[in-house]
Amino acid sequence: MTRFLAPFIAAFALALTAAPALAGEKEEAKAADAARVLAEIMRIPETAIPEKMFDEAYAIAVIPDVVKAGLIIGGRGGKGLISVRSADGTWSNPSFIKLGGGSVGFQAGVQSADVILVFRSERGINDIVNGKFTLGADASVAAGPVGRSAQASTDEQLKAEIYSYSRARGLFAGVALDGTWLRMDHTANQRVYGNNTTPRQIFEGRTPSAPTAVVDFRDRLEENTVSQD
Repeated sequence: MTRFLAPFIAAFALALTAAPALAGEKEEAKAADAARVLAEIMRIPETAIPEKMFDEAYAIAVIPDVVKAGLIIGGRGGKGLISVRSADGTWSNPSFIKLGGGSVGFQAGVQSADVILVFRSERGINDIVNGKFTLGADASVAAGPVGRSAQASTDEQLKAEIYSYSRARGLFAGVALDGTWLRMDHTANQRVYGNNTTPRQIFEGRTPSAPTAVVDFRDRLEENTVSQD
């Protein structure tokens, strides 16, 4: 009997061994998408996030392919990454994050958009780490300024705690996201960084080395800030 079951036991053990690697592939693909979105948006200065926003940001989240759909009652949802600025001015490894929300009113169809959130203080990040956080309710949010023409005037305009941007069908602009909730994606974090990993451990650099795609996202943030320091 043991000899008969041996191949099945071996196959089961192999499946368990391979599971973490396979489970992390989806998260690595999401990290690669987030790095691509950031690179594409910052490539055109006339429609990019102003440099000042990166210089003064405490944290930046990129959520690719946020899907908005509905008929009368609608909703949006997506997953992405968020990094915080360390004490030395560099960016942390990113934590995975979820975004969602609903709306009521006449609407129809499905739309996909890339969303970027610029956090200007630590308070919002602490709230997300501690639980679900809602834009506009737990912190003020506003459509962010874009392009070179906005650079000179941002000193007077930047009053909100969080600035939001969206790109849909190739167009990039500030967008209002009141009522959208954010929370950490603990399952994705543990698939990438290991069991029992917390967002604070990730932000503070107390995790094993991250996959290349995740590091590429952090490096993309560095490219848009280090040269401005």
